[in-house]
Amino acid sequence: MKIQELFFTNASGEKLSARLYHPLDEVPRFFAIFAHCFTCSKNFKAVTNISDRLSQLGVAVMSFDFTGLGRSDGDFGESGFSSNVSDLILASQFLEENFEAPKLIIGHSLGGAAAILAAAKLESIQAVVTIGAPSQPNHVKRLFANDVDKIEKEGSAEVNIGGRPFTLSYEFIQDLESQNLLELLHGMRKAFLFMHSPQDSIVDISNAADLYQAAFHPKSFISLDKADHLLGDPNESRYAGEVISSWSKKYLPTEVSENDVQGHEVKVRLSGDSYTAEVMTPFHHLIADEPESVGGNNLGPTPYDLLLASLGTCTAMTLKMYANRKGWALEEINVYLNHEKIHQNDSVSVEDSKNSKLSKFTRWLEIKGDVTDEMKEKLLEIADKCPVHKTLHEQITVETFFKTPESTGGKE
Repeated sequence: MKIQELFFTNASGEKLSARLYHPLDEVPRFFAIFAHCFTCSKNFKAVTNISDRLSQLGVAVMSFDFTGLGRSDGDFGESGFSSNVSDLILASQFLEENFEAPKLIIGHSLGGAAAILAAAKLESIQAVVTIGAPSQPNHVKRLFANDVDKIEKEGSAEVNIGGRPFTLSYEFIQDLESQNLLELLHGMRKAFLFMHSPQDSIVDISNAADLYQAAFHPKSFISLDKADHLLGDPNESRYAGEVISSWSKKYLPTEVSENDVQGHEVKVRLSGDSYTAEVMTPFHHLIADEPESVGGNNLGPTPYDLLLASLGTCTAMTLKMYANRKGWALEEINVYLNHEKIHQNDSVSVEDSKNSKLSKFTRWLEIKGDVTDEMKEKLLEIADKCPVHKTLHEQITVETFFKTPESTGGKE
């Protein structure tokens, strides 16, 4: 993933810290804004996982720290809930002025309530996604219920939320209580996706039912079964990102723009601290990674997995083409592959007995259908004639250069 660090100012002129997740070809399907949960930040794992997954799927996502949180300036306790909404509107304006107006807004927990309120004021927002959002913003008072009386009597008090101390003012509580989210929803005409876990112990799933009931169609609901409120399991937040991307294709259709990968080129980008690499061909996009045991995120096949997949897919396609020409009705072709490094003198196919290592690929075929022994022998022969197999047996030269406009026809 490629992350651009940005700053914009809130209504009080204070600097807010933001991140923009760019898709691989940097020509996004559209731009989106992410509103994090109450007292969280843009560095919260669920935020980064969802934003990262969306960028891998072609969506540019901007997340930022609300006033007084994370690396943003200001006082969170004094900012009020309406300030969160204002921050989102200013984030949208910043994107519109510097990149492109956002079409999607995503909000987690109380950020979901803020996202709905902001979307009502932003014409560019065509779709709204909430994750574990309360149907009434004042629901979050439960998080500091024991301190509410003290706040009301003294005007403010320090409360502990999620292990962190915050000073909240009485105006903050009044601000929460003044918002009528359901009434506002009833008057909006945008596409909505409500995501919620039945096991959410912080914000009960009945809140999602209230939100869904209040909204007009088009609206959708996705159950995040077995997830906790904060989507602590990385698989849950990545799944959420994939669902949001798929859902948005229906309500935010975009023309497929020509990317900068032409002909038979392949582009690979690795950015950030992990080994997760994005791969783009002229028409497709996939992820490669390393296992967690060696410091990767295990989000995709390893480079050698992809190499084996190249040989396996080419083998299966070549066998299918040959069988079609012969009129053989093969029901299914399975190719199993393995790669290992062996000493040359351990290979029966190499005469040179020098004590050096070579790559050994082992390939097993499983053909389903009415196949005779004679046909199997011929298919084994044809497997060795697949183009990738032939390439691996050729003398191979790899030349590496630094990319220049001249090397890519003037494109940088």
